[in-house]
Amino acid sequence: MKILALDTATENCSVALLIEDALLARELPPGPGHSAHILGLVQVLLAEAAVSLSDLDCIAFGRGPGAFTGVRLAASVTQGLAYGAGLPVVAVSDLLAVAQQALDLAPAARSVVVCNDARMQEVYWACATRGPTGLATTAGPEQVGHPDTVQLPLEMPGPVAGAGRGFALWPSIGERLGLTLSPAQAQLLPRAREIVRLAVPEWRAGHSVAPEQAIPVYLRNDVAKRSRK
Repeated sequence: MKILALDTATENCSVALLIEDALLARELPPGPGHSAHILGLVQVLLAEAAVSLSDLDCIAFGRGPGAFTGVRLAASVTQGLAYGAGLPVVAVSDLLAVAQQALDLAPAARSVVVCNDARMQEVYWACATRGPTGLATTAGPEQVGHPDTVQLPLEMPGPVAGAGRGFALWPSIGERLGLTLSPAQAQLLPRAREIVRLAVPEWRAGHSVAPEQAIPVYLRNDVAKRSRK
């Protein structure tokens, strides 16, 4: 099993390569200019592992939600690499990638609420639970809205952790939900190293798609479409 993953949905730019149980990863300090660096990071990682794109089983990417330009960049780069190498693609939620980080940081937690900054006085948010293998599993739809709309499902098992920069920008969310976050949890951003782990069961289950179906998820655009309907 050889899976490459990349993510540019936020100010964090990262790539990861999973070969069986060995994980290699590279990421840049948060900042702009992802388009100038992402392919270079991919090339460095492949060279370090002494593999080529054609040796891979699939390519995974952070499909959003996140910054419009960043999410679109990850999808387009993934499409180009996968199409050229004849590889399938696995799209992974950036909110679920943050949830995975939170669960790894809090071994006792059984669930997690992720809130990422969506600008315009809104947050992207979702809930997830710890699956039997330790991987984060979605526990409801991903949403975008005012911080006051964030809520916990009644059936969500505790203890519940919180994660994401939405909590840092809007401390009232954690206070209202009764969550106590460490500074590290409130600064988590999605990374390719979690995306590649979450892609494994999807690939094994046959949930990969053709490169042209590597579609970004913006959420805000989806909400606008529903409102017009």
